[in-house]
Amino acid sequence: MKKVIYLSVVFITLLLVSCNLQDNNQELDIDYEKYTLVNGLDVILHVDKSDPIVAFAVQYHVGSNREVPGRTGFAHLFEHMMFQRSENVGEDQFFKLIQNAGGTLNGGTGNDATTYFEIVPKNALEMILWMESDRMGYMINTVTQKSFAIQQNVVQNEKRQMVDNRPYGHTNYVILKALYPEDHPYNWTVIGEMEDLFNATIDDVKEFHQKFYVTNNATIVLAGDFEIEEAKTLIEKYFGEIAKGNDITDSEPYNISLNETKKLYHEDNFARAPQLRMVWPTVEQYSDDSYALNYLAQLLSRGKKAPLYKVLEKEKKLTSRQFAFNGSKEITGEFHIGVTANSGVSLNDVEESIFEAFKRFEEEGVTEKDIQRINAFLETNFYNRISSVLGKSFSLARYNEYAGDPSYYKTDIEKLKSVTIEDINRVYEKYIKDKPYVVTSFVPKGQTDLIVDESVMAEIKEEDILNATEVEIAEDVEEEIAITPSVFDRSVQPVPGVDPALAIPEIWNTNMANGMKVFGIEQQELPLVQYSIVLEGGQYLDKLEKAGVANMMTDIMMEGTQNKTPLELEEEIELLGAHVWMFTSENSITINVNALSRNYEKTIELIREIILEPRWDEEEFNLIKEDVLNSIKRQKADPGYLASNTFSKLIYGDNHILSYDISGTEETVSSITIDDLKEYYKSNFSPSVTSFHVAGAVSQEQVVNSLESLAASWEAKDVVFPEYEMPESPEKSKIYLVDVPGAKQSVINIGCVGIARNNPDFYAATIMNYPLGGSFSGKVNIVLREEKGFTYGARTRFSGTKIPGPFKASSSVRSTATLESVRIFKDLMAKHRESATEEDLEFTKNALIKSNARKFETLGALINVLKNISMYDLPTDYIKTEEDIVNNMTIEKQIELAKKYIDPEKMYYVIAGDAATQLSELKKLGIGNPEVISY
Repeated sequence: MKKVIYLSVVFITLLLVSCNLQDNNQELDIDYEKYTLVNGLDVILHVDKSDPIVAFAVQYHVGSNREVPGRTGFAHLFEHMMFQRSENVGEDQFFKLIQNAGGTLNGGTGNDATTYFEIVPKNALEMILWMESDRMGYMINTVTQKSFAIQQNVVQNEKRQMVDNRPYGHTNYVILKALYPEDHPYNWTVIGEMEDLFNATIDDVKEFHQKFYVTNNATIVLAGDFEIEEAKTLIEKYFGEIAKGNDITDSEPYNISLNETKKLYHEDNFARAPQLRMVWPTVEQYSDDSYALNYLAQLLSRGKKAPLYKVLEKEKKLTSRQFAFNGSKEITGEFHIGVTANSGVSLNDVEESIFEAFKRFEEEGVTEKDIQRINAFLETNFYNRISSVLGKSFSLARYNEYAGDPSYYKTDIEKLKSVTIEDINRVYEKYIKDKPYVVTSFVPKGQTDLIVDESVMAEIKEEDILNATEVEIAEDVEEEIAITPSVFDRSVQPVPGVDPALAIPEIWNTNMANGMKVFGIEQQELPLVQYSIVLEGGQYLDKLEKAGVANMMTDIMMEGTQNKTPLELEEEIELLGAHVWMFTSENSITINVNALSRNYEKTIELIREIILEPRWDEEEFNLIKEDVLNSIKRQKADPGYLASNTFSKLIYGDNHILSYDISGTEETVSSITIDDLKEYYKSNFSPSVTSFHVAGAVSQEQVVNSLESLAASWEAKDVVFPEYEMPESPEKSKIYLVDVPGAKQSVINIGCVGIARNNPDFYAATIMNYPLGGSFSGKVNIVLREEKGFTYGARTRFSGTKIPGPFKASSSVRSTATLESVRIFKDLMAKHRESATEEDLEFTKNALIKSNARKFETLGALINVLKNISMYDLPTDYIKTEEDIVNNMTIEKQIELAKKYIDPEKMYYVIAGDAATQLSELKKLGIGNPEVISY
C-alpha cells in the first residue's frame, strides 16, 4: 500500500500545462513554431537539446465520439490496426524497428481523439517520420482479413482483461447508458461492445481511415534535439504529398440534463465489497463552469478537510475509498462521486451520508486558504508535465486540436486561476445540489440487500465462457499490394545516422556523519527537485506472524508528527505545492518528494519531522487498519491477485516472508497493534540502512547543508536482517488451478526461483530473456497476441533484489484458449533453451544499448539510476558495464544461460480461472492433475 499526500487535481486540461514563475511573476512560455502544410496538416516543432532524443506525437481528432451505434469500439480497434503494417513498413515491424533503434512507442484512444507517439535517439528522426507518414497516407491497401481478425480478437481480450474479468468493470458502461440519450456520442464506452467488435468488417476499416485519418484532421508535434530547417525539409518530404481528406467539422458541445434520478444495480461476479457511483451531467471542457467544478470535486473529496472524507471515512467508517472528479471532455462533462464501501455496508447508508457531506460543505463553506492550497499545486504540476519531451508533445498537440491554438494553455490557466469562492458555490447549486443524477450499486453476488432502494437491474451482456466471441482467423489469400504512387521511392527505409554518444550525467556522493549515504545529480533545466529516501528492509523485516507491519508503517508515518496534526501536516505539504508519498516494497521503505526547487529546504524540514517525530495517532491507526483489511478482502476477487499470490507462495515457501503479500493477510493484519509499528520503527529505522537520492535544480552544497540537522538528530543503530532459506525449484513441473468461478479469462503465471539482482548473471539473464518475452516483440507476445489473438499481452521476466526473485512468464488469455496458451508458453521456453538466431541477438543488442539515450531525460529516471547505484553498490558508470555485457553476448552464451535458468519441465504452472470449464482441459497438459485452490 502507498500513502500519498498531495492535491490530486483531476483537472484534465490543467494536467498538461500551467502557470507563471511565481518568484518573479514572469510568464512562462513553451517555445514552439507552428505551421500548416498545403494538405491541412498542422505541424508543431519544439527544440529541446538537453538530451539526445526526439519525441514524435500525432493526434487525430477522432475518438469513440465519431462512432455510431452498432459500430462501437471501432476507433480503438482501428488504433490497433495502425500498428500492423503499411505499404512500405512490413508486418509487425512498427514496434520492432522502433525498438531496434533504441526507442519506444505506443498509442491511445479516448472519447475525442487518438494519439500515437514514439521516443527515439535523435539519429532515428527520419525513420520515425518515414514510418508515421507511411501509416497516415499509405496503410489502408495493406489491411487483410487475417490481420484484421487477429486484432478483433486482441481487442476483445483487452475488453475481457480490462472490463469483463475485474471487479466493477462494467460500471462505466452502465453509467453511460443511463446518463446519455442513445444518439449521444458518449452513450458508449471507448472499448465498445463485444458484438460490435465481432461484426466489424474491412470495409468499415477503409471507410473509417478515409474519413478521419487524413492530414486535415491531425496535428503532428516533433520535440527534442533536432535542427528546425532539417526537420521542416523532412516533414515536407514525407507528409507533404499525402492527399488532403474531405473537410471535417469539429464536434459541437452536446450538453444534456436529466429529468429524474436513475438508479441501477448489478450483482458483480468479481466484487467482494459494494460500490456506489453517483454521476451528474455537467459541461464541456474550457467552458467557464468546468474550472469551478474541478475545484468543487477536490474540495468535496480530497484531504482531511473534505466533507466526504470526514463523514464517510472518519466519522461513520463506511469506507476507506471515496473520490470525486469532474470529467469535462470535448462535447460535455460528468461530475462523479465514487465510494467502495466496507464489506456488508448498505449503499443506502452511503448515499445518505454523501448528502450529509453535501450539507456539511454548505455549512462550512470554502475559504481563501482552500483556494490557495489548490493553486499552490499548479506550478509544480506544470513543470512535472513538461519535464519530458513527450509531455511537451502531448500538451502542444492537445491544445492545438481541441482549442485550435497550442498556446491556449495561457487562457486555460488564467481561467483556472480566476476561479472564486462564488464560482464554486454557484456550480454546486447549478449542477449538483438537489439535481437528478445517475446512481449505480455494484454488489457481490447474492447481496442485493445492499443496493440503493428503488434500483432496477442494469442490462449487461455477460459473455458465456464456453461460447466466447472469437473471430475465425483464416489464412490470407496472396494478393499483390497496390502501391500508391509517390514522388520518391518510399520503400527505401532511412538509415539512422551515427548513434549519439552515451553521456552519463555527473554523479556526486557523500556520507553524512550518521552513516546516511547521499547521491545526487544536479540538473538546472527546470526549477524542480525530486528526492527519494530509501530505507533498506521493508517487508523483508516483517515477522511472519505480523506480515503487513511495514506496509502500515507507510501510512501511519504520514499521519501527522508530534508537532502537527494529520490535517496540519497535509496542509503544509499542499501549500508548498509538493508531492510527498511513502510506500513499502519487498526490500525497502521509500519516501519520495517532488517539489519546486525554491521549496526544497522547507520540504526537508517536514521530512525531518516525519522521520524523527512520528505522531502514532491511534485514531488514524484504526482507520488504516480497517482500510488494509477491506483492501485484502476486495483483492480476493481479483484473478490477477489470486494468481500472483499463489505463485509467490510456491516460489518462496510458507516460511519465507516474501510468500506473503506486502499488505499481509486478514489474520496477520487483524493481530497488528500500534505497538507493533512502534517496535518496527525502533528496530529498523536507522541512517545506517538509509540512502538519500536527489536530482534537479539543487547543488551538492545545498543538499548536504540541508541534511545536517537530520543527520545530527538521527542516531545510527544496527539493523538485523533475518536469513531465509530459498526453496529449490521443483524437480518436476506442478500445476495449480485457482478457481475463479465464471472467469472470462485465465490468468497464467509460470515460473521458478530465479536469481538476485546482485548475482553476476542477472543482467546477462535479462539480455537472454529479451527475445523470449522482454518486450512487445518477444516471441511469447508475438505468438499469443499477434498470431493467435488469445491475449492483450504476454511477457517473461527475471525479477530480483538482493534476494533472489522468480523467473516468470505471464499473460491473461481467453478462457477457451487456456490450454493452448499454456502449451505455447511451455514450447517457446523449451525452444529458447535450444536455439537462438543472429538476427534476434542483434535486435536485442540494438534495443538495449541504443535505448540508453533515454535513461537520463527526466528527474525520475535520474533518481532510478541513483537508486541502483546505492542499493547494489554499483559504479557510477554501471550502464557502460551493462553495455559491455550486451556487446559480449553470444548465441552460445545465450543458450547456456537459458539452459541454466529456464527449464519448463521444472516450473510451477499457476492458472487462475474457471475450474468448471478449465480443470479437465488442463489435465491434458501432461504434467499431472491440477491441484485446485479456492480462496
